[in-house]
Amino acid sequence: MLQQFIVSGIAIGSVYGLVALGLQITYSVSNTMNFSQGASVMLGAVVCYSLNITYGWHIAIAIPLSLIVCAVFGLIVERLAVRPFAVDGSSSWLLTTIAVGIIAENLAMVIFGKEVRGYPSPLAQTPINILGFGVFPLELLTPLIGIAIAFAIRFTFTHTLWGKAFLAASENPDAAKIMGINVEGAIAFAYALSTVLAGVAGILIAPIYNVSAGMGTLLGLKAFATAIIGGLSSPWGIAIAGILYGIGESLAAGYLGGSYREIIGFALVILALTLKPNGLFGKSQTKKV
Repeated sequence: MLQQFIVSGIAIGSVYGLVALGLQITYSVSNTMNFSQGASVMLGAVVCYSLNITYGWHIAIAIPLSLIVCAVFGLIVERLAVRPFAVDGSSSWLLTTIAVGIIAENLAMVIFGKEVRGYPSPLAQTPINILGFGVFPLELLTPLIGIAIAFAIRFTFTHTLWGKAFLAASENPDAAKIMGINVEGAIAFAYALSTVLAGVAGILIAPIYNVSAGMGTLLGLKAFATAIIGGLSSPWGIAIAGILYGIGESLAAGYLGGSYREIIGFALVILALTLKPNGLFGKSQTKKV
């Protein structure tokens, strides 16, 4: 049913948007991106599952601890896989962040196992009827959480002294250093925040799409595609692109079959970038020589 496909698309698209927003944050602050972001999605879901289901900890404790683990992972990525190379102007962080993601995924396979596990949740067990079609409460909650997080980040960056210092560090690092702003600390925080957003996405998606050590690989790639389509200079453009991408995927899978999901999804990426190379909402940047 069309309405059901759209709701499901908005839910998964919001997840793509959350992960992509993390990519945009690190790019805007340091001109680098964390290509192990998919591993961060997996880490949030796997750690939360292990604490909540395997060890029986309450979800109210499991979620914050899982996000702390994700934040620490982000700090490790920035310190070991990005900073040593970005300081010298090298692009080696492209490979090193991918390598860290592969290491994290394989460690998860060793510790957590290769099997796919269902994550029981009351929010994804019994669909509710809306306008004649069934939808899981979690599918309705996911976009609301994504929007709330986006607004909270935007408010923090524009209405707090700390947030304005963070933006100053991203817009002009040299001037920010002169003003006494800890630019390296801002970059490290950006990576921690980025992986926390990915962890939230992993926790939200786990009850609907199950949990596995390899769950984040394709999702991270789609989030990167979302960031490029939306435009790395436009956080709200990325959020809209994520929803559009999710709806396109859902409609393709619903009407053509699941095997067409990725074909149609990435074909739309190529089409969008052919028409708008800087992204649907991005702005072209002029380089001074």
